[in-house]
Amino acid sequence: MDTQGMEKMLSLMRGTAAQASGGISPASPAAEKNAAPGGLNFAEALKNSIDQVNHAQKQANQMAENLAAGNSNQNLHEVMAALQTASISFQEMVQVRNRLVSAYQDVMNMQV
Repeated sequence: MDTQGMEKMLSLMRGTAAQASGGISPASPAAEKNAAPGGLNFAEALKNSIDQVNHAQKQANQMAENLAAGNSNQNLHEVMAALQTASISFQEMVQVRNRLVSAYQDVMNMQV
């Protein structure tokens, strides 16, 4: 099982969480001064995470189709692990989306 992709996604999400907890808006001039050279802003990090989840799902579906057609040299265990990894990463992405929507609603409901 390839854990490198999962490690990349986890590290990217940790970096995104650290950036979000810093209290600096990615679009603000202060964020540009504090950003590391070659650093990602929140939108780019979120897009990259979504792309990784999409890639994991496509790869798992392709593996399952190949196994079902008999065109694959992979065994059932590898395919099932890839499908489960894709499912968990999708569920994690949905939870992140739910938290973002909840945070947005909390900010919108604040009285000024």
